[in-house]
Amino acid sequence: MDIAPHQSPTQFLTLEESAKVDAALLSSPEKFLTRLTISSLRILQHIAQDYGVAVEDLTTQQIIAWFEKDAKIRREQGIEAAYLKW
Repeated sequence: MDIAPHQSPTQFLTLEESAKVDAALLSSPEKFLTRLTISSLRILQHIAQDYGVAVEDLTTQQIIAWFEKDAKIRREQGIEAAYLKW
């Protein structure tokens, strides 16, 4: 996954992007959904890269399996070993 400036591998929204969302003429719920959508895109790009497919070719089962794998890594190896740090 290409990482934008000022963005760590586990930060899915840059400071610049966050500022742009804040400046947008959107309600608070719309801003939240916008941030969630941008973050989701970044996660999907990472999952697609792991599977060696285009984002649009990902299946629901591949996404579920990837989240299961990441959760298992977090449980067995700790949060720092997982991709998602929550």
